[in-house]
Amino acid sequence: MHRRGDEIVVCGTFVHTGAPVVLWTDPGGYDAYRVQPRFKPTDLEKPIDAIGARYGPIRKNLPPETLARVERNGWTLGDLRDNVDLFVLHYDVCAVSRRCFQVLQDERGLSVHFMLDVDGTIYQTLDVKERAWHAGPANDRSIGVEIANIGAYADAAALDRWYRRDDEGKPTLTLPESWGHGGVRTHGFVARPALAEPICGPINGKPYCQYDLTPEQYDSLIRLTAALCRTLPGIRPEFPRDARGTVLTRTMSAEELARFHGVLGHFHLTDLKIDPGPAFDWERLQRGLSVAP
Repeated sequence: MHRRGDEIVVCGTFVHTGAPVVLWTDPGGYDAYRVQPRFKPTDLEKPIDAIGARYGPIRKNLPPETLARVERNGWTLGDLRDNVDLFVLHYDVCAVSRRCFQVLQDERGLSVHFMLDVDGTIYQTLDVKERAWHAGPANDRSIGVEIANIGAYADAAALDRWYRRDDEGKPTLTLPESWGHGGVRTHGFVARPALAEPICGPINGKPYCQYDLTPEQYDSLIRLTAALCRTLPGIRPEFPRDARGTVLTRTMSAEELARFHGVLGHFHLTDLKIDPGPAFDWERLQRGLSVAP
């Protein structure tokens, strides 16, 4: 198959997204199948040496017949559709995807299916059939994406370390000099939040402030989410909402989570997390999904 550069991999099959995608097999890609650190150990504070796979090939809690079939023949698209119904949105607190993969692969021994960099480039590190280690007990039902964003903080002043105003007064992401361009693929890309001011709001009743994603990230996230919802229809283009239709800003109960099938934040799964944060524009994502092919 001639690739256009927008394909993700689902059960070994290419699925078009319409967004820029770099696979784990591509030059410059990030491969979560590897068991060794990706970066030089000397660059790391706590390098993890060859701990083995950072993911699982078998999702747990499968019906016995499905488990036997998957263990014998591997995943089929039909089996994956029957058992995966969540898409979990994270922010990486790393600012750029290169640093995110360094932390996951080399320092923490974790994994995620996708990373979304500030320029809108999507990196796929594993086939979505794999059980990535990104969302605790929800790993069995879910696919995950780490969105490059430095995160949300109780003290908005913490954001000043990462954002500077340009000559026009617009905020721009500013990386440490030692990071260079941070691995961002678009040459000379300037990462600007979609909104010029930090957004403050509650997550699980506590106030946090955060700069928004870039417009390029929203565009690619809409396309990636739409492709996953089309291919795995158990993942509905819906978010956790209250009776008034407002997206929940709290962790869901076990009963609510068991009934839910769709797109949600990490904080919807556990009150120990804040991501994707108060600045994340759920309605922008919803509008995009409503018109996506």
